Parts: sequence; C-alpha cells; structure tokens
Amino acid sequence: MSAIIGREREIEELMRLYRKEQAQLVAVYGRRRVGKTYLVRELFKNHFSFYHTGVSPLELEDSNLLDAQLTAFQSSLVEYGDQEKDRPKNWMEAFDRLKGLLQQQDKNNRQLVFIDEMPWMDTPRSGFITAFEHFWNGWGAGQDNLMLIVCGSATSWIQDNLINSYGGLYDRVNAEIQLSPFTLHETEQLLHSQEVMLSRYDILQLYMAVGGIPMYLSYVQSGLSLAQNIDLLYFNRKAKLKDEFERLFNSIFRSPEPYKAIIRLLANRQSGYSRDEISQLTGIPSGKTLSEILRALEASDFIELYKPFENNKRNKQYRLIDPFCLFYLAQVEGRNRKPNFWRDNENMAALNPWRGRAFENACLNHVEQIKMAMGVGGVASDNAPWTLRGMDGEKGMQLDLVISRSDRVINLCEMKFVAGEFEVKNEYEMKLRERIQWMVEHVSRRHNVQMTLVTTYGLKFGIHSGIFQRVVTLDSLFGR
Repeated sequence: MSAIIGREREIEELMRLYRKEQAQLVAVYGRRRVGKTYLVRELFKNHFSFYHTGVSPLELEDSNLLDAQLTAFQSSLVEYGDQEKDRPKNWMEAFDRLKGLLQQQDKNNRQLVFIDEMPWMDTPRSGFITAFEHFWNGWGAGQDNLMLIVCGSATSWIQDNLINSYGGLYDRVNAEIQLSPFTLHETEQLLHSQEVMLSRYDILQLYMAVGGIPMYLSYVQSGLSLAQNIDLLYFNRKAKLKDEFERLFNSIFRSPEPYKAIIRLLANRQSGYSRDEISQLTGIPSGKTLSEILRALEASDFIELYKPFENNKRNKQYRLIDPFCLFYLAQVEGRNRKPNFWRDNENMAALNPWRGRAFENACLNHVEQIKMAMGVGGVASDNAPWTLRGMDGEKGMQLDLVISRSDRVINLCEMKFVAGEFEVKNEYEMKLRERIQWMVEHVSRRHNVQMTLVTTYGLKFGIHSGIFQRVVTLDSLFGR
C-alpha cells in the first residue's frame, strides 16, 4: 500500500467494502492511464480469486472481436484453476464457468474478483451485458463473501451500463469510485518517489504539458532537465506521447472522430463554447448523439460544463480542461518539430500564449487550493471564468476566474505566469479598475469586489501594486 501515491479516499473506500461481510459490486472508472488498474492491483496484491483484463480492440478486426475476448477469458479461467480446455462458446457459458471456479474455492475467505477494461469485452451483438447481469443477479449478489471490482476507461459505458442502468443491473452497484488526474501536490509526490527533483516552477510547467496523468508522469526521467524530458515525451524520434492523442481516443471510443472534433474545437477558446455553438461548428446534430458525446468527454475529465459568471442568463459553456490535450494540439499535432525542439525554444516568446493559457487552466483545476491560500477554504462559492462579449459577438471584458462567495465578497482573479515577480504597470492598473467598476455597477453593489493575483513568484511592490488585495503564489497551488 505504501507504493500508492495519493488516492487516500479511494483506498479507504475500497478497504471498507472489502471488509464488509456481504456481496459487493464496485465500479472503478476514469480516463485512460489515470491509474485505475495500478490502484486495485497494488492495494490487493495477490489476493485475487480471479483477475481478467479485456482485450484492446484497436488491433483486431470486427469479425474477430468476440472470439478474441472469449479466448482471453478462457486463458484467465485456466490460470486460476479451471480445468476446461475448450473456449466458452458465448458469454453465458463463460460466466457460468467463472461461477463454477469460484464455487470450488474456499468459501470461508473473502473472494475478490477483478475484471479490468470491461467495456472492451462488450463487443457488438455479443450478449455480454445480458450474461453479466445473469451472473451477478442470479448468483453473485447472493454470495456474502464475494467482492467484484469492475474497471474501465470508457467511463460513459460504465455509467450507462452499470451505475445508471435501467435494466437488470438497476441499483446493483454498491459503490462507484472515479479516479481523477493528480493534483500538483500529488504530481510532486509521484515525481519525488521516482527521484525526479525538479523545482516547483518546472513541475508546474510539466503539469501544464502532460497533466496529472500518472502513466505520463512515470515516463519522466531522473537527472534530466524539464526541457530534456518534454523533448523525450513529445519531440524525440521515439517520443512516448507523440502519438498518444490518437491512441487515447481510439482506445476509449468506438467512433472517436466526433469526440476529437469537439476537443479540437474547445482548444480554440479558453472560455469554451455553448452546446449550440459546438453543434454548429462541428456539424454534429444537437440531439441524443451530441449529448452522449459531451457526457462521455465530461465523465473522462477532458471537458467541463460550467455556468459563466455574468448578469444575464446565457447558456452554460463547455471548456477543455485536460492539459495534455491543450499542449498536444497547441505544440505537437500537425507540426514538424525537431527532436530537441523544447530545449532550443523553451525561452522563446512564441510559447508565451500557450504558457499563459495553460497556467490559467492549471489554476482553474486548483480553485480549492486558491481559496485555501486566501483563507476562505470553508466559504461556499460559485467559481467560473467569464467573458463579456459585445453586441457583435467580439470579446470584450475577460476575467480569468470569478469567485463569488457566500459572505458577499467577489474575488476577481487574474492569472499571470512569469519567471519572477509580477509587476503592475499604470495601463494594467487602469484596466483592472475598469473591471472592478463594471462589476460593482452591473452585478451587485452589495458585494465587496476584490482583485486577486494568482502568479508564480508573487507581486513586485510598486505604486500600482496596491490594486491587488490578495496574492496567491505558486507554492499555494501545491497545497493538499
């Protein structure tokens, strides 16, 4: 257990369920490479009564999908003691054999079954769900010593077929555990466990490039600089993540092109787009299919649905929150980069627009840490970016983050990624005062409006620096 970084709440919940003397069906889900399999395997080690992983469909032809899945399941059955030599003819027979295998084992001990990447096993017209429902409802749910953990990267499949099922598995899942990407605090912990000693300034930039995905972070090599590691991940001839964008979506979604189209669109605007805009700009009809795609992307921590802070009632917006996708689409896809691109260009001004947006995104992913640094962690609030557009649709006033607190204080947060202390010039102070005035006049005169700076190394004292009542620095973003 000591090898697991973070995941304290998830570990506590899994162990609580394991100790209960009744049948447990547990769904563990989250995006690809977020550490689902690692968590379950490391936590329970060699205590599995049966462990199986679905076969990735990426390299298989459609006509061979069911055969490949059943053959793999047969191999797992044999590994755990099944004596049958012939492959199951269908999923009903396969789960019957799993039932027989478990019945042969010692019933005085807790039986732990782990089925990983279950969505891959549900191939078209295979009858998988019907057979699994029969196995659990007809037998598994009645075995007080049985705990069945199912896992998958296709989070929408897990939600639709298990957690929110209106069929035979309705209300059968005892617990759902969603693994999210690591925070900066957990990212730092993981890197230190790998003896990767980077400054927090560099760890932040690494997070801005790959996100808090444990598998991606595991590729970072000790003894190399940040720039060397980014080249190693993205730009060298055998870079680990050079083709990851395509692999990522192809492995999760059976028809990935619409999902990728939405991600590419959302990468164009920090504040995101409304549902109607997404439909219009991608050509995906605004119906059930679009709803399913957006819900799947949201469940996988790629996008976020939020209500912009504003006085009038506009539609909610979807924005891209995944740092890996932001970096890949801005710096990798469609670009003929040299192997040492980041080392040769890391200080060029051309990268500043990406750094600015990526830092804003990192801050929006750590709003709770920002509130803790301001001393208002326990105060309820609505948190959202906001862009006021003019009558012609052009961007007018933009606020990186508005924290509207229940104690009648509104924090207008500006995010600034700089290599040293941030200096406020006269022109910038006037712009901020204009925003404060607009907020007081058009939103609420009952609220106290405060400017808050979120930056790397703090605020340089000067005649214009008093515009900020609060300053949150890089170290605070690494809070628990």
